[in-house]
This record gives sequence, C-alpha cells and structure tokens, in this order.
Amino acid sequence: MIRVLQFALILVVLSCKSEPKQNQEQEETKQPNVLWIVTEDISPTLSFYGDNTAKTPALDKLASESIIYDNAYTTVGVCGPSRSTIITGMYPTSIGTMHMRTSHDVFSWGRRDYSAKVDIQDISGNTIRKYSAVIPDYIKCYTEYLREAGYYCTNNYKTDYQFAAPVTSWDENNQSAHWRNAPKGKPFFSIFNIDVSHESYLWRNKDLPLTVNPDDVPVPPYLPDNVATRNTIARHYSNVELMDKRVENIIAQLKADGLYDNTIIFFYSDHGGPLPRHKREIYDSGLKVPFIIKGLDGKPGRTDRLISFVDLAPTMLSLAGVEPPKYMEGKPFLGKYDNEEREYIFASSDRFDEFTDRIRATRDKQYLYVRNDFPELPKYKDLAYRRNIPMMDTFLELREAGKLNEVQQIWFQTKTKEELYDCINDPFQINNLADAPEYQDVLLKMRGTLNAHFENRPDFGLTPEAEMIANMWPNNQQPTTKTVNVSISNASKGKNATLSCDTTGASMAYIISDQPIENLDFNSPWQLYTAPIAVENGKLLYTIAHRIGFKASDIVSEEL
Repeated sequence: MIRVLQFALILVVLSCKSEPKQNQEQEETKQPNVLWIVTEDISPTLSFYGDNTAKTPALDKLASESIIYDNAYTTVGVCGPSRSTIITGMYPTSIGTMHMRTSHDVFSWGRRDYSAKVDIQDISGNTIRKYSAVIPDYIKCYTEYLREAGYYCTNNYKTDYQFAAPVTSWDENNQSAHWRNAPKGKPFFSIFNIDVSHESYLWRNKDLPLTVNPDDVPVPPYLPDNVATRNTIARHYSNVELMDKRVENIIAQLKADGLYDNTIIFFYSDHGGPLPRHKREIYDSGLKVPFIIKGLDGKPGRTDRLISFVDLAPTMLSLAGVEPPKYMEGKPFLGKYDNEEREYIFASSDRFDEFTDRIRATRDKQYLYVRNDFPELPKYKDLAYRRNIPMMDTFLELREAGKLNEVQQIWFQTKTKEELYDCINDPFQINNLADAPEYQDVLLKMRGTLNAHFENRPDFGLTPEAEMIANMWPNNQQPTTKTVNVSISNASKGKNATLSCDTTGASMAYIISDQPIENLDFNSPWQLYTAPIAVENGKLLYTIAHRIGFKASDIVSEEL
C-alpha cells in the first residue's frame, strides 16, 4: 500500500547521482573527528594576529596549539553568499547565490516561505521577490558526501546558504545538534555557530556593560575618531570577549568527553568585521578572516598560504579521505588530496539588501585588484539595516557637515573603474595605484587574472536578478521535487528496496519503521539513500526527495 503524506516542510536524502566515492583504503583508515567553531563578523583582530584589544584566553590557548593562517579570505563580505560558498565548494557567482539575501532560510531547515512582498529592485530596476536559489543539478552539499562516507554530521544551527538546507545535508540541524548524539563508532563532523559577534549585536547588546575601554580601541583611518565611533568599536571588542567564552564552553565539552586530543578543530569567522566599511566590502576589512586549525600532524605554527572559503568543502572531504567531486571550484589545502597552493583568491559584490551593484576582485599575497562594473555608483550603500549601528548617525552627520577628512570621504564617493592596492604597504587599502605609471605591469597582470577567472565559468551576476529568478522559478512558481519511486526486489537474504527520483539532481532519504510514524519533520531520523536498502515484510518505508532550490517532495509511505 502506497500513501502520499502532504508535507511541505521536509527534505530527505537520496543522492540520485553521487560523485565522490569513499576510497577502498579509507575503509581501513580511522577517519578523524572534526569540529568547526564558526563565529560571525570578525576580522583578524585577535591577539594571535597582533591585536590585543580583546582578551580571548580560550582562543589564545587554541591558537597556541594550532596552525594559524595569515591569508584566509571569504568570497563575499557578507554571510549568505559566503556560507553558500562553504556548503557547495562553489563561487556564488557560478551558481546564482551572490545576492544578499534571497530569503530568510537562515537557521536550521529554513522558513521555506517566499510569499512576503519585498520592495527591492535589481540592477535593471526590476522588482524582485523572495526565492530559494536553484543551483545546478549536479551540485550537492558537501556534507552529503561525508554522510555517505560514514560521518555523523551535525550543525548547530545557522545555515544561511541562500537556499533551504535539504534534510540530506545533515543528520542533525538544530539548536540541539551535537557530536554527543553520534552513534558509537561513527566519526563525527560537527559545526557550532556563534552569533554574538554579529553586526546586529552592536545595537542588541547596547545595554550590556562594555568590557573593553573605548579609549583603548584602535580606530582605522577611514572612520572618524570620536566618542560614537570608539563606543561602537569597544562594543564589538566586548562582543568578541563574549564570543570567546562560548568557544571556551564548546572546548570544555570536547575535553569532558575525552575527545580534545583526537579531534581536528577549525575556528574561523564567516567574513570580516561588522563596522562601517568592513562588512559587505570587497577590501580586506570585509574579506579577510581569522582562521586556525588544531589537531593536524606536525607542530603548531603559522602559514602565509592563501586559502579561500571555496576551498573548505573540498578540504573537509580530503581530510575524510573522500576525493572531492570534479565540479568543485575550490582546492583542497589539507588531507589526502591536498592540492597545489593557489596564487589568487577571487571575490564578488552584488546586491546587498535594497542596494545593487556589481564588483569583482582578485588578490594575491600582496596586491588587491578591484573591477567596478558600475563606477557611477558610490561605494557606500545606505542600507537600512546598517543604519542601526550606533555610530552611523554621527558618521553621516559629519559627512553632511563636510567634516570628514579626505580618507574618510572616499567611502562616500563614486568609484573608479579599477582599483589596485599594495596590501603590504597599504593594509587599509586607501591609496589606489591603478593610475600610477610604475604599477601598470601589476595592473595588467591582475586584470588579466580576474578576466580569465570569470571567462572560464558562469557569472550569474551578469543577468539581472529578476530574470535569473524567472529562469530558476518558471511562471513565478517554485519547482517541486517529484516523489520517490520505490522498487522492491528479491535478494539473497530477503528483499531490497531501490529508490529513484525523476527529478534530475534530487537527493533522497528514508526511514524504516515497525509502526506508523506521525508528525514527521526535518528533525526526524532520516537516513541518506546511497544504495539499495535491505527491508523486511511488515515494515513501513518512508521516503522523501529534494533538489536544492525546489520544494521538497511529498513524503511517501509504503508498507513492505
């Protein structure tokens, strides 16, 4: 008996075409436990990067046992596109996830409601809608490959991938998700997201006492040095100290479980700092992040190797002994499939909330090159969200009164077509060298590098967003994944159930139960489907399918 359950909320995992396979020799090798501690909106303004303003004893201790990366960069200086890069191993511009943001699928399995009206226009002046990005059908969340390789994967609990997270992506994906729930003998991959350093806590925590003295904070030259600025910066550093306490708590749990010494630990921020001219910017203040890894073979130390967030997915697969799929654009920098060092990182900037632009950039260890496709637009975007930052009113009043100095005014001016910065001698990227005769060779090289990068892959930013959405959602309707097909066959030791889905690129999941299950939801114990399942008469088989960006299929129940 087959019964279709109406369920708009759930996703289940079945990989209709799963590329990477666990290597034979990996089956004989113990896979490492891996923990990622991810914070938000922090530049490398921590003691192990030379900034002692915030007291972070937990991170200092972790860093003393880690490899410290001095050249780690996101692909976009804001959370949604950045996190879409991490979960897919793809540049946001290559898969249509570069606009911030598509909807409010920010936490856990997402809201999955795209009906709310928004008053936002794309670069051509067309009104857009909320949507879940439909990415190319061959792309999966990298955690599906980890689950196939035997990992128990948990996320606690921010997702923000620019599409609703498929159930196939995680064994657990909520505020209770924890490595402690992994079945005995299974390696775990766990992420804990810490939000207290996020931009919004510059105003949410305004009534908490400052633990950092405003007189002691460094003020970058592009911001006015006044009481309002110093208080906002002090609030950020105070939030960093709160974040450190949460790191301490997570590490304490790992130690209490006797797992600290045999777990690889990553710590990083999802992009640069939260201050004006930091977050969303294509300069180091928006792209460069703190990044450390503890538990690798060899002694603690530091490296100037360039790494990009597009490298994280293939690197995690490589650490697990899984060959990254060929489609991934990142390069593994650790593990069995460690690749050659990259020479450049690449970045983009498109719509942020209600303001749209298109900027592309590349950086090596010394130079940052920026191409502004709409130089007539100012660098500054008057985002309503950012106006909540306490210092913004004073900053804008000083601009209106003509009281900003030359460096502070740059952010509010229209752009030049190209920008070039010597990041070693100009760490704040203030002195544009694009027109300097002595840097023309560097300019030509960096321009050619950027052009070649984008010529070799799609750039969805070239298409007005409304048109891109129309291609993803034909007739302004979110596509729906087809239900799972179940085929039962006899096997040498009973029966097998083979699952398939007529939606190209869908992943599938299943539950086998002795009794009917009511109220199935995303947090039910869905198993990733990768091969025919051994089944018994009298059991119930529940299945679901989902392609990223589509609605999940209905849940199908079949009595065996």
